Amino acid sequence: MTTTAPASTVPAADWIDFRTDPSQYRHWSMEVDGDVAHLKMAVEPFGGLKGDAYELKLNSYDLSVDIELSDAIQRLRFEHPEVRSVVVTGALDRVFCAGANIVMLRSSAHAFKVNFCKYTNETRLGIEDASANSNKRFVAALNGTASGGGYELALACDRILLVDDRNSAVSFPEVPLLGVLPGTGGLTRITDKRQVRRDRCDVFSSIAEGIKGKRAVEWGLVDRVAPLSKWDEVVTEEARAAADECADRAGAKGIVLEPVEAAVDERTWRYEYVTMEVNDADRTATLTIDAPDSCPTTPADAFAQGSDWWVLKAFRELDDALLHLRMNLRDVALVLLRATGDPATVRSTDELLAGSSDEAAQWFVDETKHQVKRVLKRLDMTAKSFYAVADEGTNFTGSFLEMALASDRIYVLDDPEVPVELGITVANAGMFPMSNGISRLETRFLGEPDRVGEVLEHMRQITAEEADELGLATFAPDEIDWEDELRMAVEERASFSPDALTGMEANLRFAGPETMETKIFGRLTAWQNWIFQRPNAVGERGALVCYGTPMRPDFAVERT
Repeated sequence: MTTTAPASTVPAADWIDFRTDPSQYRHWSMEVDGDVAHLKMAVEPFGGLKGDAYELKLNSYDLSVDIELSDAIQRLRFEHPEVRSVVVTGALDRVFCAGANIVMLRSSAHAFKVNFCKYTNETRLGIEDASANSNKRFVAALNGTASGGGYELALACDRILLVDDRNSAVSFPEVPLLGVLPGTGGLTRITDKRQVRRDRCDVFSSIAEGIKGKRAVEWGLVDRVAPLSKWDEVVTEEARAAADECADRAGAKGIVLEPVEAAVDERTWRYEYVTMEVNDADRTATLTIDAPDSCPTTPADAFAQGSDWWVLKAFRELDDALLHLRMNLRDVALVLLRATGDPATVRSTDELLAGSSDEAAQWFVDETKHQVKRVLKRLDMTAKSFYAVADEGTNFTGSFLEMALASDRIYVLDDPEVPVELGITVANAGMFPMSNGISRLETRFLGEPDRVGEVLEHMRQITAEEADELGLATFAPDEIDWEDELRMAVEERASFSPDALTGMEANLRFAGPETMETKIFGRLTAWQNWIFQRPNAVGERGALVCYGTPMRPDFAVERT
């Protein structure tokens, strides 16, 4: 892969590579002992994305720290299926994590700040998803104070232990000190997940020093405290109890997650199964995913291919491309999604992902299914417009159709001279639920629930005309109108206010049930997005700017 970043509005020095592995970690260490793993956080003070531009004191973090954590969670899922309990702790003396680094936030562009919060929350949701679906439990062992994002990391775990040393506390200091919100779901998790009383949440979120000891347990902010003299003993006890809640996989062997690679040529990224082409002139990107001509049909055969199994590799490549679109290609307004390749391959793979067996490798198939689910959620959450384009040679079948259903619009060419088909498979029946807990078909047809059953009755390839009749096409122009209609739609979309589009899309994409996950991202998209731009936070005398300086913040007092 080239190491030189293509031309971009993001300076080359700021170009972010999301690939890493344990040999490159600067901030985390991962130790596996039987069925218990320890993730230990010791942030290198000048090892962040911008080197010595800011100091990551007290285990405060920037995106580089979270990229490593995300990678570690992925490796525990795929490389260490035998692990049943994961202890997340600090490796500095009496310090767990001070949260996001304030100087980093203060010096970052607004778009970066919001995408940073989104990425860190997706990492925490990945921990919760691993707990729900990967036979693992997570124990946060707070060996010192956990504030802001540090406490939010703890909240993502199943159990929270706090050392009782008369000094260590948990806290959300963002409101009193920074004029912003706990940016990666903190307020939502203490109310919806831990179900702490509203009045206590109000107090907790208003005192910068936080809450410690027995009161933290009484209020439900942590599960247990232990003195320093018994700390190691209690952590070991809790890790063992957490492991015993999960099925024993002592004989399971993992795979190696090989790095995702792309050849970059000017404005084109070429992975093995994914291609991304950026057009700076009209601020669009074309993102194409391709299926091979053959594929494994049993868990054992899939496991034998490891991270080269095409569906795992393709969606890891898609994930990498989406992260580049968010962080490195922030000027792209609209992404045109295309899917190509053999529909039979996608259909066969979907059946394998949906099945269950007694084979030793079944865990790997299940884990891959959840990986695809998480990547599709990443697509849902990306602040870009997405149009799926189904024309000659495309293959929006099953898992690939989910990408179209995640899009803001689906354009289908209806030309009797050109065969264009969409394919319905078991993958569209809820195998990859959205953040709202229901399928993309159910979300699409929220007002016409009978339509879902009608679509699922067509578990086969369907014509463009059938797709339109079933409600799967937003527009189905004929060959005469196709090019002009698509061109005008692209030009119109790129002309709209990006801020208005972000708000509109975030409102429209998650119809239906409200969940903790949709609340987190809805609040991040709307409230935090807005607060991050307000003078009370980032103005000349805003709280985020004044923090750590002799100046006191000067607030505009109107409540809006």
